Amino acid sequence: MSNYCTQLYQAMQRIYDAQNDLSAATHLTSRLLKEYDKQRFPLGSDDEVMSSTLQQFAKVIDELSSCHAVLSTQLADAMMFPITQFKERDLKENIFLHVFPDHDMAINRYSRLSKRRDNDKARAEAVEDVYTSRKKQHQTMMHYFCSLNTLQYKKKTALLEPLLGYMQAQISFFKLGSENLTQQWEDFLGTIGTSVQNVRREMEEEVGHMQQTIQQMESSCDPLYAPCDPDPGHSPVCRNLTRKQGYLYIRNKTGLVSSSWERQYFFTQGGNLMQQGRGEVAGGLVTDLDNCSVMAVDSDDRRFCFQLLFTYFLLMTLQAETRKDCEEWISTINNISKRIYLSENAEELAARVNQSALEAVTPSPSFQQRHESMRPSRWPPISRASSISSVGSEPSPALSVLSLDALVAPETPIQFDIISPVSEENLGQSKTAAQSGRRSNPFGESGDSTSDDSEDSILHQLFIVRFLGSMEVKTADSVDVISETMRQILAARAIHNIFRMTESHLLVTCDCLKLIDPQTQVTRLRFPLSSVLHSSSHQDNKRLFGFVLQPAGGRGDSRAVCYIFESNNDGEKICDSIGLAQQIAFHSEMDRKAVEKRKEQDKAKEKQQEELSKQRQIEKDLEEQSRLIAASSRPANPPVADGHFLVLSNSQSEDSDAGEEGKKKGESEA
Repeated sequence: MSNYCTQLYQAMQRIYDAQNDLSAATHLTSRLLKEYDKQRFPLGSDDEVMSSTLQQFAKVIDELSSCHAVLSTQLADAMMFPITQFKERDLKENIFLHVFPDHDMAINRYSRLSKRRDNDKARAEAVEDVYTSRKKQHQTMMHYFCSLNTLQYKKKTALLEPLLGYMQAQISFFKLGSENLTQQWEDFLGTIGTSVQNVRREMEEEVGHMQQTIQQMESSCDPLYAPCDPDPGHSPVCRNLTRKQGYLYIRNKTGLVSSSWERQYFFTQGGNLMQQGRGEVAGGLVTDLDNCSVMAVDSDDRRFCFQLLFTYFLLMTLQAETRKDCEEWISTINNISKRIYLSENAEELAARVNQSALEAVTPSPSFQQRHESMRPSRWPPISRASSISSVGSEPSPALSVLSLDALVAPETPIQFDIISPVSEENLGQSKTAAQSGRRSNPFGESGDSTSDDSEDSILHQLFIVRFLGSMEVKTADSVDVISETMRQILAARAIHNIFRMTESHLLVTCDCLKLIDPQTQVTRLRFPLSSVLHSSSHQDNKRLFGFVLQPAGGRGDSRAVCYIFESNNDGEKICDSIGLAQQIAFHSEMDRKAVEKRKEQDKAKEKQQEELSKQRQIEKDLEEQSRLIAASSRPANPPVADGHFLVLSNSQSEDSDAGEEGKKKGESEA
């Protein structure tokens, strides 16, 4: 009976809990409908009809929520209370069973009375206990039987009263709902249903119009889907932009030579370049574009690439999807670096600047014609004796006395990129390899590598440099020739808008200076240290430095070549390193000459010792020969009587043997 009532109680408890949840959910729905007017949806317009309709629905649902709350209260009082009372009070564990142990204890005590020692008092107490426990047990058994008979009637009432309360609560709930939902609400619901159908038809018509518009736009925008526009005139490059955004590929180095490309979203904000990854809420700062320059580059594995050169010379390589995007990004970054975005009419100012730049740049075959034609007409002609303050520093007193034409020859061509002599040597190497049957090096290096020359060098210092240019100079005796060469190369770069610089690793050793490709580790150029005449850095910009090389003709040739570089480090440190290498090389040469002189002296001494030993040997041979001759001129020894022979002494036998050897040696020498 207890198990069955427990299951029935749990079922009714679920009904009560579900009714409470329904009441709470109905009340929450009504509250949310009332708060519709307070919402500010991004794409929703102010619709008073929708708001009033939802308010009426909220009113009805609020009334239904009140009805559900009343039903929950009735279920708690009429259904859950009777069955809970029956379960907790009438079906709890029987309390009448604890009287039986008292009767057993009284019987045991009465049985232990002694037969020999008859104690009236103890016997009377034992009899009293047995009487009391038996009477109590009998009364408990009668009450227990009565409670079992009563439970049969309580079972019926406990099962019927909750069901009666449940049905009465549902009937009252439905009556209350029928009173609230009158004919007026039925008409209102019909009107709302008609409105919903009208809205559905309007939506279908709008979707049809949108599909037609999408098809028209797809047909008109079909050429724009291709990554490369077949007609450049259809979409010209806009060079007046001061803001741009879009996806670019950024190059990340994964090893010494290998690299990977990652697609990121970039955009400009003021004078900053921002980057935003997938899933990020906002963009992060990449760099300040006010202190950087940009130039297009030819990558080995990608097209439409350009590089950003930052203030601290950190290099970033980016790739656009099309050539148009690449040129627009370069123009935008150039406009931002010129701070055009700070003006009121930024696009007009950018248009004027780009127009003047296009008018100033005109390609021509010779360097001098380019130099004259690319110079704007409003600029005065620049003489050799004047200096450009924006490029270099003021000439030194020695330079003011010495004419600039005496340092740098007029109409001298400038080389802005490193031309490795590998291409010129490949033909000869291939022929030699074909004749000898040996394989040629695909990187252009000969089989007899010159790397062994620098392995034994005491000094090994590596610097990251960028080649600015080189030109031939008249004289190499003055240190000021490097400053003048810097001025002319930087001025030519500014006039011709040349921003590209070849990055290399400058290796300074005690034997030579090497320019090494940072990616392939191939030696681009090699300058013997003995041909370096001077090296110095710029007075104002310490990152600029250069050195003058002695021509192949030697000291007798007056002309030399000056190379100008830009480094990440201080240029003076590189010049000091070159000077230190020259000092080490000078001391090594002096030590080598001293060792050679000492070897020559040792050889002379050894030769003199050999001549003395030969002379002594000749004298010794002559003495032996004279002794042999004297011995041969003596008479023979007479025989001895009695059949005995004459026994020579040890000295005589040795002299005879030595005489024979000397005689043979003399004959061989003769």
